[in-house]
Amino acid sequence: MTLPSTATSYWIESSADTSYPSPAEDIETDVAVVGGGIAGICTAFELTRAGRSVRVFEAGRIAAAVTGHTTGRLSAAHPWIYRPLRERLGAEAARRYARSQQEAVDHVEATASELGIDCEIERRPSYVFTWEEDEADALRAETDAVKDAGLDASFVTETDLPFAVAGALRVEEQIQFHPRRYLVGLAEAITANGGRIHENTRVTDIEEGEPCVLRTEHGAVVRANEVVVATLAPVFEQLRLSTRLSAIRELVVAAPIPADRDPGGMYITRELSTRSVRTAPLPDGRRLLLITGEGFAPGAGHVAERYERLIDWAGRHFGASDITHRWSAQDTETTDTLPWIGRAPGTDHVFVATGYARSGMSHGVMTGRLLADLLTGRTPLWADLYDPSRVHPAHEASKTAKNVAGIAGHYVGDRAAGWTGSIEDVPKGGGRVLTVGGRPCAVHRDEHGNLTAVSATCPHRGCVVAFNETERTWECPCHGSRFAADGSLLNGPANQPLAPVTDLPD
Repeated sequence: MTLPSTATSYWIESSADTSYPSPAEDIETDVAVVGGGIAGICTAFELTRAGRSVRVFEAGRIAAAVTGHTTGRLSAAHPWIYRPLRERLGAEAARRYARSQQEAVDHVEATASELGIDCEIERRPSYVFTWEEDEADALRAETDAVKDAGLDASFVTETDLPFAVAGALRVEEQIQFHPRRYLVGLAEAITANGGRIHENTRVTDIEEGEPCVLRTEHGAVVRANEVVVATLAPVFEQLRLSTRLSAIRELVVAAPIPADRDPGGMYITRELSTRSVRTAPLPDGRRLLLITGEGFAPGAGHVAERYERLIDWAGRHFGASDITHRWSAQDTETTDTLPWIGRAPGTDHVFVATGYARSGMSHGVMTGRLLADLLTGRTPLWADLYDPSRVHPAHEASKTAKNVAGIAGHYVGDRAAGWTGSIEDVPKGGGRVLTVGGRPCAVHRDEHGNLTAVSATCPHRGCVVAFNETERTWECPCHGSRFAADGSLLNGPANQPLAPVTDLPD
């Protein structure tokens, strides 16, 4: 099997295009939502349904960035979360977490039915599995914690996967769906309820006040009583959260398989740098097998080899012979593993949602309901679990220290190593960081031999980017910002592109 030459998300390819206008003038609104992924769209929908005036500002197209590149697995069965949570915060905290997640799962089905959204909802069991006999007992204990938290869970040793497992946590009545079709439907409901969505409108700055003032890259100024920052990472430094977040990327390959090879559920393991398996219905009666995994830090490289491992795994275990789609996604994880959803620390009118740790579908839906409650004067039972102001020093200390050490290592070590080589060393389709005029420059040569040079210094915190040879992107290894080969911004926390370099030597 060969890797498709172009990364294409099946969810984006198989859903309607959207075309919401950028603002032509300054705006006043009750709530400004920054980010048009699942968290932002769900929040805006819940708020408009509650009668609030809402504007959504998305830098690209709605549900086409991180949300458009997920697997669409909507489950409360998050891997290896319940037992640690119960041990750290108590059984009641685990029960509130489970309730918040399962209510999000059920809410999607109810909302899709209410609005008539055809988003291919299928109720399926969700599994966390292990091949390792040594892990089976730990997974049994995790199953007990999940059952104690109130989910319909059991420990099994047989599944419909085409290979044996040592054990699996099975949770009933979870959902797999078409995430982008669902959110495009919610977007239509937002506008029907009086809200407004603005695509291709990047917010570059927020000044908190009464009102808050937001500035966009094309000059429009937005005044809002409240602001929700629902981006992959908090893109505004005054929120002061990025040093307690770590970024991770994962790859997805998809291939049609006969319906009789459908494993009948959603599966995930943390082994082999993660393997996540599900299928989606195809119009011709077959199923589209989606396999996700090979988690790595942005800038770590060797992406082609990671894709090859996924392709080999799909072929060996499922007989997949034709990879039709491949894409990648990025997420963030907090130092205590729970998302931050609520009022941003040190602010009165800014709310934040981030740190979904590869469980963004249920977290995103839950975010919409949680933030809508907080913004309309209600406080859900689980609000304190996700409060961004919470601190658990004993639990977070080692991860925070590891994050800081890793960032310092890149910031100092990359500069100490220097950047050698010449422009002639940059191959077609490739990229290199070179020293030009005494500073690091990110140089890319396209397939026609044309060169593009931009600053290799990430505008977020000054770390040096690395080239992703498969996706033709520049990635910051410190906080996960990503840029296209020409330096344009793809993912935050940076909110500016890489600066162009015009003085390349002949």
